[in-house]
Amino acid sequence: MLKYIANLFFFVKIAKASIDVSTVNNNNENNKIMNTTTPSNSYLVITALGQDHTYILANLTNTLTLLGGNILNSKMTSLGSELGIMLLIEGSWGAIAKIEANLPSIEQKLDIVINVRRTTPQQSKKKTMPYLLHSVAIDREGILNDLTQFLLAQNIHIHDINGYTYMTNTGVRMADTTINMHVAATAHLPTLREKLMIYCDELNLDASLEPIRD
Repeated sequence: MLKYIANLFFFVKIAKASIDVSTVNNNNENNKIMNTTTPSNSYLVITALGQDHTYILANLTNTLTLLGGNILNSKMTSLGSELGIMLLIEGSWGAIAKIEANLPSIEQKLDIVINVRRTTPQQSKKKTMPYLLHSVAIDREGILNDLTQFLLAQNIHIHDINGYTYMTNTGVRMADTTINMHVAATAHLPTLREKLMIYCDELNLDASLEPIRD
């Protein structure tokens, strides 16, 4: 009888331990689900256009910061007599909503035109190589289109473009274009470089293709 009771007690302990382990595993799974569904920061792209005055950028960035936004990426350039600004803002859901609600008053206060769009963090290009294409040529219509059409045909992802024109001492207007791009890791680089050089020679473009090193 004592032996029977001891065996029964032993099996009860095993059953309790199994239930405890199952409970822990279920809690862990629930935690994983909660972690994956917990809302993260929100992201907002802002483009602004206004008169070419430095105070516009200073006031805009100050206002966004006071509203709880963190500026992750920023670009500003003079376009004729206008100032173009592009910003990527990160913040809590509440902060981004507050920024969106205050945009009309910001536009009126700074006399600028603003466009916004919600976005998500860019996924890393794990199987690509960062390269820089630089082109200089006598300015004419269609240079940027020619370069982007070539890259599109090669299935190359364009990450960033910076282009401008300038006058030489001899009075010739030149076009300078720099393209930051991602080339597939499987691409045959000597062939790509040769195609680019032939293409640019035909269009009378002086171009170079170099890897971007950290």
